[in-house]
Order: sequence, then structure tokens, then C-alpha cells
Amino acid sequence: MAALRQEYNQSKINPHKLALWIAIGSIIMMFAAFTSAYVVRRAAGNWLEFKLPDIFLVNTVVILLSSLTLQLAYTGFKQKKEQQYKGFLIATFLLGFAFVVLQYQGWEAMTEMGATFTVNPSSSFIYVISGLHAAHVLGGIAALTVALTHAYVLPYKPTLRRKQRFELVVHYWHFVGILWVYLMVFFMIQS
Repeated sequence: MAALRQEYNQSKINPHKLALWIAIGSIIMMFAAFTSAYVVRRAAGNWLEFKLPDIFLVNTVVILLSSLTLQLAYTGFKQKKEQQYKGFLIATFLLGFAFVVLQYQGWEAMTEMGATFTVNPSSSFIYVISGLHAAHVLGGIAALTVALTHAYVLPYKPTLRRKQRFELVVHYWHFVGILWVYLMVFFMIQS
């Protein structure tokens, strides 16, 4: 009976991880709806063609680099390399913050080139879609803030519970990075 109970406990999914994946599924559906609406509206005409500012490509490198640093922090956490864990966690936080700042600068560059929020549906879609993504990155930064608090306030102990909490942050952060890459590829194909 004990072996059966242990097998059951090992096979069930962590409820927090399940909730995260349900939330990620919902976010995917929302962005799929927005990108579908973009395609449909573009086909309707009255569409301003313009090239995205290069800063959006820089932003792509920043978010991919932040995924790498967070993975290195997670590896350090699991391998009991406290300095690697903490150092790369700080680097990820700073890169996440840099992403949001660069996103804002990208919007300013669009405005300077005449692609304001209200000038045409094409630019409006980019502001809305990239703005929603930036909001999700800010949510990830909030999660990183909690992870940093755990790293620097709590004594370093790589327990199963802390590992599971950190995994949630890692999965979400990788997701927003992949989502941004999808959006950039989508915008480049559509322009």
C-alpha cells in the first residue's frame, strides 16, 4: 500500500505548475487572437506599411540573453553553486528591466517615425500587442523580485519546495521570451 501511495504521489503534477501551464495556455490563446486579428485587419486595406525600429531586434537579443542567465541561475541553484545562482538571478532581473526600457524606447522610435498609436491600425496593433507582452514581462519581473528576495533574505537551502517555486519562475520567463521571438517573427513576416 505504501509503495502504491508513493507511486501516486510521484506521478501527480504539482498544482502550481498546472495552474501556470493553464495560465500560459490562456496567454497563448490571447496572443493568437491578437495576431489573427492583425492578419484579418491587414487584409481589409488602409494599412500603413513601415519597418519596425531596430531596437526591437536588440530587445530580442536582451530577452534571449535573460533566458540564458536565468537558466544558468537555475542550474547553479540545483548544483548548490550559490554565487552562480545569485549572480545570474540578478543579471536576469537587470536584463528583464532593460527589456521593458528598450520596449519603451522602441515605442518612442515608432512615434518619431510617424507610426503613432492612433495614426493607423497597423501601428495600433503593434503598440497593443507589444504592450501586452511588456505587461507580461513586468509580471515576470515581479516573480523575479520574489525569487531575488528568497535568494538574499532566506538562508541558502536548495529544498524541493524552493526548487519547485524557482522552476515556476524559470518556465514563465522562458515562455515570455519565446512569445517575444514569435511576435518578432510574426511582425517581420507581416511587414
